[in-house]
Amino acid sequence: MAAREENPWRILEETQPIRLYAKNQMIYLQEQTAVQFYYLLRGSVKIFLTSPGGAEHTLRVVPPGSLFGEASFFDGLPRVSSARTLEKSEIISVNRPALLQCIRLRPQLAMDLLHTLAGTIRLLSAQVDGMAFLRADQRLARLLLSLAGEDGAVHATHEELAGLAGVSRVTVSRLLSRMGKERLVESGYGFLRICDRRALALFAGEE
Repeated sequence: MAAREENPWRILEETQPIRLYAKNQMIYLQEQTAVQFYYLLRGSVKIFLTSPGGAEHTLRVVPPGSLFGEASFFDGLPRVSSARTLEKSEIISVNRPALLQCIRLRPQLAMDLLHTLAGTIRLLSAQVDGMAFLRADQRLARLLLSLAGEDGAVHATHEELAGLAGVSRVTVSRLLSRMGKERLVESGYGFLRICDRRALALFAGEE
């Protein structure tokens, strides 16, 4: 069986224009009709829900090299969440004609899209399971592992981590301090990095 490409979305970079978004710029809004989905080339994007009272609940933080906004694009229903950049970001938007063009050039892309949709469903299911069955420290540890890049860096604030893990910001700060003392993570002003992935996975109950 042939190995999967390291980055199946490179064709989007080669065929579609790249747009630069400023920090904290809205990309799409909850309840909007989805006429395109997005590929994050560089930066980070927050996907979140907004309550009628204006409160926000973070669903996930999108890392570079990922698609987002694709579910509503395919089902044709209004978006159930909003998206906003967390830092200066380079993003490619893909509408239906552009997607069909890319699939004609690279038919395997259709299967890659299904694989991505399945991964999104699995991620959301894991969040629900974690909220139901895991302790707060285990939920946070698993969240950090899922968000970390290859270098172990996690690009999310304490407030965003709190929303994703379903705990308070104070709890996140307390747990990160504890993890720091155990040398599982290191954090400072504006940065957070996993020091020992295996140890953190054991802490989270994944091994």
